[in-house]
Amino acid sequence: MAITLTEAAATRVRSHLLSRGKGEGLRLGVKTMGCSGLAYVVDFADEVKADDEVFTSNGIKVIVDRDAMQYVDGTEIDFSSDGFSTAFQFKNPNVVDECGCGESFTVKS
Repeated sequence: MAITLTEAAATRVRSHLLSRGKGEGLRLGVKTMGCSGLAYVVDFADEVKADDEVFTSNGIKVIVDRDAMQYVDGTEIDFSSDGFSTAFQFKNPNVVDECGCGESFTVKS
């Protein structure tokens, strides 16, 4: 499978990469946290490491550490802006449960 970006997410990442003046793409990872166990970690990647998987979607590289792939494989990343709130949103086919606040998730075993 792959990690994909909607056009809205790609536009947001592209804009931030241009304003930073550097960067390879968007880095997606996970960390242990919250009531459901895992949380997404999103940052800009300035380099691609040897143990990274790289996907290109809508002209943007999405870089994922191989250890995180089991949790995020097949995820579509979207971006929305609603009034004062702007955020990436994740459509992850591996998620079986999310906490009430939406900050953490559990994946299929």
